[in-house]
Amino acid sequence: MIKVYRGELLHFLADPEKVGIEQSYEYFKDGLLIIKDGLVERMGDAEDLMPSLATDTKITHYKDGLIMPGFIDTHVHYPQTEMIASYGEQLLEWLENYTFPAERCFSDLSHGENVAEFFLTQLLEAGTTTALVFGTVHKQSVEAFFNIAQQKNLRMICGKVLMDQNCPDYLSDTAQTGYDDSKALIEKWHNTDRLQYAITPRFAPTSSKAQLDKAGELLAEYPDVYMQTHLSENLKEIEWVQELFPTSKHYLDVYDQSKLLSRRSIFAHGVHLKDEECARLGEMHSAIAFCPSSNLFLGSGLFNLVQAQKYNVNIGFGSDIGAGTTFSMLSTINEGYKTQQLRGDKLSPYQSFYLATLGGAVALDLEGTIGNFMPGTEADFILLDYHATPLMDRRIKHCSNLTEKLFILSMLGDERHVKATHILGEKI
Repeated sequence: MIKVYRGELLHFLADPEKVGIEQSYEYFKDGLLIIKDGLVERMGDAEDLMPSLATDTKITHYKDGLIMPGFIDTHVHYPQTEMIASYGEQLLEWLENYTFPAERCFSDLSHGENVAEFFLTQLLEAGTTTALVFGTVHKQSVEAFFNIAQQKNLRMICGKVLMDQNCPDYLSDTAQTGYDDSKALIEKWHNTDRLQYAITPRFAPTSSKAQLDKAGELLAEYPDVYMQTHLSENLKEIEWVQELFPTSKHYLDVYDQSKLLSRRSIFAHGVHLKDEECARLGEMHSAIAFCPSSNLFLGSGLFNLVQAQKYNVNIGFGSDIGAGTTFSMLSTINEGYKTQQLRGDKLSPYQSFYLATLGGAVALDLEGTIGNFMPGTEADFILLDYHATPLMDRRIKHCSNLTEKLFILSMLGDERHVKATHILGEKI
């Protein structure tokens, strides 16, 4: 089945930091996106492609907006949806006082499905079409999430949290039960429809060496699954890791010793990394999820994007709900720009939108599947509205080029500016 959309089109071909801005994207003021059976067949200038269409082809024409690939969130906790914006703590206290009690409820499958339904609706309304998602320690939390994501035909990645130490008894598993539950979930869900699995140690302090080693065994058994965890988010956390794992060279080495670095390993935050750690991440083609909203909210620090780029580390944006305070990737870009300003570094709007789309796909090893409009990619895309609010409408009239439009979208935009979200070509 053919679907055709016409309007202003933008997608990225490569990282602007590596190839230069002009070579990194394609933009069509009046473009055509042709979709067949949920996949992109062609895209380009409308004047060039219109003659190739059958005369009775129905065309959906989106005016006064920007069509681009759906946003990709490389780090988010769906069970923390209902405790977002919990006041006044840094990471370790925040986990103990707010996060762990909220996650206790996810032993109940129906509760998980209820939250997953709301969470995924919020993501889609904000224009996020793929996410790398934490469940809780409960196997049911992942079953619930995948049940709802499957109903919506979404490309989503999720995993059961592994925790066998330094956590409440009601959220604790063991090295063996964590392995067994994760294996069962992988066998049932990984590569089922558009769903994929991520082995998920919460972070080094809550997993014993034995549990991390069992996670490494799983990754060796199923090399195409993902591994997600946290890394160097908070200075007190880093000190604690060194106390718990005194033989490690640094925080990343804890995971490395358990063979948890791979092409599909994504480490959230990386705010306080040593050059040696960045070099190792680059060498292993692993990724960092840059989560500016939560880094600011918890007072964790300012991610050194320039350092990560220097070592060719794959990077995507993460909302990190619920320490992050927004589902909107536009708002997340806004926060990311400000963190780099505080560092004295620049983050161009092209780099920002690359990280939120194709950069996220590269980080998740899904380039060629999602993230842009190359032929054969899945047609998950959004329409950004230049006129959703009076302020945006007024400001956009003073734009003279695409650079200004993108920057204004990223500074003034939020979920209100996502006018439509499409999954496999279907407006949902």
